[in-house]
Amino acid sequence: MEQLKDHLGRTFKTLRISLINNCNMACTYCSYSNEENQKNHAESKGNGLTAKELMNLITQLHERLNFSTIRFTGGEPLLYKELPYLIKGARKLGITDLNLTSNGILLQKQVPALKAAGLTAINVSLDATDPHTFFMMGRRHGLDQTLRGIDAALNAGIAVKINSVIMKGLNHNQVIPLLKYAADQQIIIRFLEIMAMGHLHGKAEEYFFSQSEMLQLISTQYRFSPIPRKQAATANYWQTEAGNIFGIIANESQPFCTDCDRLRLDVYGNIYGCLSNDQPIAIKGVSAPAELDLRLREALAQKQSIKFTGSKLSMLHIGG
Repeated sequence: MEQLKDHLGRTFKTLRISLINNCNMACTYCSYSNEENQKNHAESKGNGLTAKELMNLITQLHERLNFSTIRFTGGEPLLYKELPYLIKGARKLGITDLNLTSNGILLQKQVPALKAAGLTAINVSLDATDPHTFFMMGRRHGLDQTLRGIDAALNAGIAVKINSVIMKGLNHNQVIPLLKYAADQQIIIRFLEIMAMGHLHGKAEEYFFSQSEMLQLISTQYRFSPIPRKQAATANYWQTEAGNIFGIIANESQPFCTDCDRLRLDVYGNIYGCLSNDQPIAIKGVSAPAELDLRLREALAQKQSIKFTGSKLSMLHIGG
């Protein structure tokens, strides 16, 4: 069957699945307020796909697109009770690169089940090593739980990366402590420029801390050299003289749209071709291959040609 491609040669090879639009944190760059989580949970309860329905859609999409990677996101995907079932199901499809993005608070207890199901890697969101700043960024306590979750995953042999959203005036002073923590743990950390999503759409500039500012800050403590960017990678990477690797996801100052290969699936059975587009494309109930192709091409057309422009859709709905 002919591979789906757009005018830039882009296709879909990575599926990111937002399992739940509820979270046990309320991070300042994701949620407008603590109450937003409760509202999202109330709206989605009973309306989302069952795990079996979701697995059927994953199978249908994989048979057409032959994914190389699946990433489970949220909200907080560890709140989704059937997560191990989906990991096992995806593994049975022959997809061996099975990843998770989580805040890590519930991770420690769930590591054995996730490992047994076949999870290969976890990106843990960690925006501070200082408890006060951690609470200010996430509106929840839980730093110790997150750190214990990271330790548990590493001890189980699951690869771990850290994702840290950096906001000027809030946690940009955590860049060096976070980098040191990652180096001590011998794991990769990626710093993220703030994304103009949800309540920050149109006003993210107030908190924007650029890739160049991060590199300047890091250079006061470390010497480093660049690593060539891989095809479809979201991050630029550098290696310190000590051999530790860090990355920066510079969606604003150095966008990566031109070779993006990601497709997003939400809890309601809608697909999105880009974070910058808040128009859902329903595939629930679509069984005819020609109709599925039509909707996948519609999603492919949502991709930005040059750079990320943001969306009013909250990251709680579309996943990180």
